[in-house]
Amino acid sequence: MEYDDKLIEGLKCQAQRLRRDVVISMGIGVAGHIGGSNSSADIVAALYFYKMKHKPENPGWRERDRFLLSKGHVGILQYAALAECGYFPVGDLKHTKEIGSYLQGHPDVLKTPGIEAGTGSLGQGLSIGLGMALGQRLDKINSKTYVLVGDGEIAEGQIWEAAMAARAFRADNLVAIVDRNGLQANGRTKDRFDTGDIIAKFLSFGWHVIEIDGHDMKQILDALNQADHVKGVPTVIVANTVKGKGVSFAENVVGYHNGMLTEETYRQALEELTVQDKAAAQDGAGEERQEAHR
Repeated sequence: MEYDDKLIEGLKCQAQRLRRDVVISMGIGVAGHIGGSNSSADIVAALYFYKMKHKPENPGWRERDRFLLSKGHVGILQYAALAECGYFPVGDLKHTKEIGSYLQGHPDVLKTPGIEAGTGSLGQGLSIGLGMALGQRLDKINSKTYVLVGDGEIAEGQIWEAAMAARAFRADNLVAIVDRNGLQANGRTKDRFDTGDIIAKFLSFGWHVIEIDGHDMKQILDALNQADHVKGVPTVIVANTVKGKGVSFAENVVGYHNGMLTEETYRQALEELTVQDKAAAQDGAGEERQEAHR
């Protein structure tokens, strides 16, 4: 599918903005999940700013698409997306994890607008998402439920119970997205708990499987759009990503699964992401100028 260059570059810039917001949410000297947040930022940007139907002014809108962040420990990424969409002020991100803040370490459906369920107890999000998808179908709502899970998280047996049930109930309005960045809290996923060939597993469970580069915006959009045309079975998008993407010292470093930033690394992270954002914006402007001369 062809996309306007301005759309693609705009979404890339938005993903970089989410990464900057993640760093701001972490602040200095407080542990935060920059690794898995940054690996998923392109996917989350595509969902919130391109694909999903939702209304920041009316979070409970009946016709909305649902998004479940099953790996809820990277809640700072979802908070960034919600803030950038207008669910609450971007300035509130700096108060994440403070006592009394409505932005806590894991998403809280009772406190934060735009959150669909309390998540972070790993392995439960796909089951919750399946229930929501089946509810949408019963209510004859033409919407989808998207569930983002981690590649370490899929070691949880409940994921596969939900996978079996989703196929049995032909939940074709359910889309799972696996952030396959290869690292979890204590090391490489294949060393800590090797779940093998997850593509073959989901195929054997009867799902429609799409594998993509999780940082290639066009591939992300293609996969999300392809899922709209799958009938009778659920879809899983296996996104190959880089843990800590966009911050040089955090990329593919296990310690930044849940690490702290010093004043120096905080400033470095913001500087790097700002430079990348400006470069992406300039690339988009260049493409637009070329198009005007064709």
